[in-house]
Amino acid sequence: MASHLTVVAVCILSLWLGSTHAQSTPNLDDLLNKIFTTEPTILPQPTKTTVLQPHPQPQPQPDPGSGKSCGVNKECVSRFLCGEDGNVIRDGSTLIDIRFDGDDVCTYLEVCCNTDEKLIEPQIPIKPDETHEGCGYRNANGVGFRITGDKEGESQFGEFPWMVAILRDEVIGGETLNVYECGGAVIAPNVVLTATHCVVNAEARLLVARAGEWDTQTKQEVLPHQDARVKEIIRHENYNKGSLYNDVALLILETPYYWEENVRPICLPEPDANFDYSRCFATGWGKDKFGKDGTYQLILKKIDLPAVPRDTCQANLRKTRLGKFFNLDKSFMCAGGEKGKDTCKGDGGSPLVCPDPRDPKRYYQAGIVAWGIGCGEENVPGVYANVPYLRNWINEKLSARGIDFKYFTA
Repeated sequence: MASHLTVVAVCILSLWLGSTHAQSTPNLDDLLNKIFTTEPTILPQPTKTTVLQPHPQPQPQPDPGSGKSCGVNKECVSRFLCGEDGNVIRDGSTLIDIRFDGDDVCTYLEVCCNTDEKLIEPQIPIKPDETHEGCGYRNANGVGFRITGDKEGESQFGEFPWMVAILRDEVIGGETLNVYECGGAVIAPNVVLTATHCVVNAEARLLVARAGEWDTQTKQEVLPHQDARVKEIIRHENYNKGSLYNDVALLILETPYYWEENVRPICLPEPDANFDYSRCFATGWGKDKFGKDGTYQLILKKIDLPAVPRDTCQANLRKTRLGKFFNLDKSFMCAGGEKGKDTCKGDGGSPLVCPDPRDPKRYYQAGIVAWGIGCGEENVPGVYANVPYLRNWINEKLSARGIDFKYFTA
């Protein structure tokens, strides 16, 4: 597994934690307010310059390629649109090296193809090794192709089909671009689950929820991403912007997603579910490390993390600048605490998913990236919104809008 999560979304915290010399005090409210609201130099910088290039609405075929000349009567064509002599991909076993530099003409998702061998549409069914109906199935070997060269935790294409990039419209240089705001997860055709701290001041009309994204710098994946405008933001009424209690939100979309192999829902656990000691995955396009030296990622990253029991997590957090009086709220759960492996800035709102003990190929969303002390410190777990604890609130809001639970339970 990767040693860094370079994983989703513009804010692992809306407010990062306070002074490294914060003093403990018997008043828990004062302590938490000090930790979460002071020392602005430790707050993450706005990421308004972290821009995903604008893409058109989903099309039935992949991008045809750059069309750059790569020889006599040859051009760079999407690997999935080149005839037999151009090594057409006919099944998902084909490997593509994402570190491939080639001759600096064709990208790693292109092939130098004879112009008379170009295809109008792929000759292969775009399917994973195993197909499943229902929520929570991870495509561990990717969809349509497999990548090699994934030395920094890159996910396979379509590996986590519930992953969402939440984008915000912003006019930059006279052009409206999609600025990466944070991460989320598909739970129904028209519903995305995320963190309130990511959208606490957002206007629904300016947000776009992009499902099926993988490499943010290309349109040449075998299946297109799907964009949906946000119609309504439902924030938890008891969300606390200082302590981040109840850090959960639902985005209701104007138009539903249609299920494809790279766009499927995650399952939600029952309110009494416990994932202690499970090896779970967090995903996203966030920074590879905290601070000015960290960089945002192009390809969706993944990291495996252990879910940490509540008492252990609280004890470890009390050894940090949070102090010995810190109490971990019931609306939180923890994962991580392994050196160099953590969710970092830019991953807020992204899902933490854990396998079903009865079916390890199926996953449930256990947490939502919320906050942490630094990034990737040993014995310092990251803190996530506790989805089982918040499940009743989710049920209540979706029931009021007539949204069927079958999408995230069946």
